[in-house]
Amino acid sequence: MFKRLKLFKDIFYSNEQLILRDYLALERTRLANERTLLAYLRTSLYMLLGGIAFLQLQDFIQMRWIGYLAIGLSIISVLIGIFRYIQIKKRLEKYYKLNDKNIRT
Repeated sequence: MFKRLKLFKDIFYSNEQLILRDYLALERTRLANERTLLAYLRTSLYMLLGGIAFLQLQDFIQMRWIGYLAIGLSIISVLIGIFRYIQIKKRLEKYYKLNDKNIRT
């Protein structure tokens, strides 16, 4: 009845033979995926530090919820970053396996 959500389902699928340019593009995509994960981790760390710092302020006790919100968003940010990294990594590995023998220079 309901269709399943298919994120990035057919992005990396191809039956064509890879040339060196395409292989290098896949390598750049892999490196960009790692950079994106690191950006998620950096953002999460800054939100965590900001949340902890806000919780330490004695003059703003009635606004502690902002600190807890920042810590919660930090955890969500890490989880989203790891999920996306693994998702793209699996699809790239699948694409490499399909086209590993079809690389021509």
